[in-house]
Amino acid sequence: MDNFVWRVLPLFALLVAFVAFFYLQDSYKAQFSPLIKLPVDNDNECSLLPFRHYWISSKRILTPQGFISGSVEINEGKIVAVVEGYGKQGNSRQDEVIDYGEAVVMPGLIDVHVHLDEPGRTEWEGFVTGTRAAAAGGVTTVVDMPLNNHPTTVSKETLELKLEAANKKLHVDAGFWGGLVPENALNTSILDGLLSAGVLGVKSFMCPSGINDFPMTTIDHIKEGLTVLAKYKRPLIVHAEIQLDSESHSELKDNRDPRVYLTYLNTRPPSWEQAAIKELVGVTKDTIVGGPLEGAHVHIVHLSDSSLSLDMIKEAKRRGDSISVETCSHYLAFSSEEIPDGDTRFKCSPPIRDAHNREKLREAVLEGHIDFLTSDHSPTVPELKLLEEGDFLRAWGGISGLQFDLPVTWSYGKKYGLTLEQLSLLWSKKPAAFVGIESKGAIAVGYHADIVVWQPEVEFDVNDTYPIFLKHPSLSAYMGTRLSGKVLDTFVRGNLVFKEGKHASAACGVPILAK
Repeated sequence: MDNFVWRVLPLFALLVAFVAFFYLQDSYKAQFSPLIKLPVDNDNECSLLPFRHYWISSKRILTPQGFISGSVEINEGKIVAVVEGYGKQGNSRQDEVIDYGEAVVMPGLIDVHVHLDEPGRTEWEGFVTGTRAAAAGGVTTVVDMPLNNHPTTVSKETLELKLEAANKKLHVDAGFWGGLVPENALNTSILDGLLSAGVLGVKSFMCPSGINDFPMTTIDHIKEGLTVLAKYKRPLIVHAEIQLDSESHSELKDNRDPRVYLTYLNTRPPSWEQAAIKELVGVTKDTIVGGPLEGAHVHIVHLSDSSLSLDMIKEAKRRGDSISVETCSHYLAFSSEEIPDGDTRFKCSPPIRDAHNREKLREAVLEGHIDFLTSDHSPTVPELKLLEEGDFLRAWGGISGLQFDLPVTWSYGKKYGLTLEQLSLLWSKKPAAFVGIESKGAIAVGYHADIVVWQPEVEFDVNDTYPIFLKHPSLSAYMGTRLSGKVLDTFVRGNLVFKEGKHASAACGVPILAK
């Protein structure tokens, strides 16, 4: 008998170990880290995952119907199933499951207003650093502005130059705006060529842009452009400020300290925005159904003035005009009273206004009068920001913050009543609809698996030790702040492009062109 026991005991121990192995493997899925658990011979350089078919599970998945506890099946870059019921996924032990527990799983952000500055000014930003920063912030699609790159994107030929520059440099998907300038407004064959080449729409400035090869347009140029855009059913996006007679910069420099933010703020009063928007809504009345510009759409970028400017936009919407408006995360986060003397990181145009104006903008967001949010990520080089001199009148204007769209919006938004559902609507669904990307902006069957996984409750300090992927982190107005909402993982078309500080080795984002 003793001899029999000693013979059987090793077999029994082996059987127990075998059963325990499979039990522990299943239970380990709740803490699954594919980089540790799976083979390291990953041939897919586009992703930090070595497979294309897998499940994501979480107790907080944001779907078009609201939050569920469940799982999302992803295969070859698309969402193929959304299953309610935590732990319900896959019928085979071979199914790979990434279980995020309590972390929020929601659609990746879509930032339709960024300046990546390539070709021509990669010392300012560039596709590589800009899209790496986007991925680190849960932004899965960007739409690049037609300036401050050089040459500006105002023709089919200059768009082709940009597409060539972007080749194999995009860590997220990217669309492109063209520019409406006097030359192509008055020679519509150039504008036709630009639109036929695939830009998602065109942008114009109603005041000097600060870029020599991107001159401002008048309302007459805008009317000509809208006639062409109506045929393509693509939007005109407008920097809506008209320079009015006021104290000149030189007079202000004589009389006031250029290091004081109020000095700069007074040079761009709300009346500049109001004058531009008054002209625009005089034209958008023709975009109503049956109007001479039916099919055209006017979109006002980076609204700062929450008084008369917003009132005119609301009235135009009520009468049926095809018009929309965005504001930016920095207008909702900061107020003029908080900006330190000489801190030119906060200079942008239109400017950040006072706290009362900020509160009215926040109300407009919650009430649905602001259509969606953007970053207007507009970086430059340190020498143009004049941080040492602190001269607000001479420093380059622009807020650098693409990587922080999500935590900035949430950190300040939760204080004034913004919900996670509203945040996703403003940063994913509505921007996707605006630029006509039907396959993005939701966690739903058939959509691209563009997903951000993050922890809204986790706070972090934006400082020199925090991993920032922008070209010039020190220029960001968010340096020195404490934010809520840590991004863990970012998926673009099913590829895990960012995971806890690390990017996929290859840039496999896709250029998005209108058809």
